[in-house]
Amino acid sequence: MTASTTTTTADGARQTAAKPFLPSTRRRVPGAALVLAAMVVLHTGSALATELFDSVGPAGTTWLRIAFAAVVLLACTGRSLLPALRAASRRDLIATALLGTVSAAMMLLFSEATARVPLGTATALEFLGPLTVAVAASKRRSELAWLALAAAGVLLLTSPWTGAISGAGVLFGLASAACWALYVIGTAHVGSRFTAQHGLAVSLTVAAVVSAPFGVPAAAANLDWGVVTAAAGIAVLMPLLPFLLEMTALQRIGKTTYGTLVGLEPAVSLLAGLILISQTPTAVQAVGTALVVAAGIGAARSEQRS
Repeated sequence: MTASTTTTTADGARQTAAKPFLPSTRRRVPGAALVLAAMVVLHTGSALATELFDSVGPAGTTWLRIAFAAVVLLACTGRSLLPALRAASRRDLIATALLGTVSAAMMLLFSEATARVPLGTATALEFLGPLTVAVAASKRRSELAWLALAAAGVLLLTSPWTGAISGAGVLFGLASAACWALYVIGTAHVGSRFTAQHGLAVSLTVAAVVSAPFGVPAAAANLDWGVVTAAAGIAVLMPLLPFLLEMTALQRIGKTTYGTLVGLEPAVSLLAGLILISQTPTAVQAVGTALVVAAGIGAARSEQRS
């Protein structure tokens, strides 16, 4: 059995949280800082991952990243993982497996979106998922205004009236948003019952298996040592380190706080796309990003006042 502490989340619910993967940071680094660090690392990895799409495709790139991350975690947690799994209830194991399935779908769909639309736009679409979780968790109907503002921002980002953006890319982004909403809920549950590294080791192993039918054929078609090395390096940036940071953060902050903090995701993603892969946004896209970010910040401030 893992040692645990009882905390009160921002949603007012009490939960028992296992000690995180980085125990020394629990006293020094707040959950909000961990989420922000995860965003920077994640979108750096997202931008770099697009460079592999021409070689092994979005699905192949995604599967390679997940598989490498899962292998690393299994190697690091091998001795302590089995006792943790034996001590876990069947319900918790099922929840962790479901989290892995949702994680695989979220990453596959997001990769397909970024292959068709700019990185910042794909992230703004996906951000509707956690923002919806944040609004749904609030008891005030006025919070719907922030969701409407984010939707307006996404509308400017996609500008469907121009016909210049891929409809399939938008649909992939929205589907990824639904998965991200489920991921937030599932991570909070799994993170309260396993240490971050144990929960992530199991969920990513499941994710690697679930994504294999989509990614293995694409990866095997054009695999070389250069691609393998690049994918292994990117796996640390996305998903290994961000997921560990997020799961640790969700052990000490509530779903609403998390959902609103990631309001900065579209801005971070837009900057990563601009700096790393030269995706320059138009003025309309910049305004759309600003509206989505404002929605996230506004929802966060509203939560603090409630």
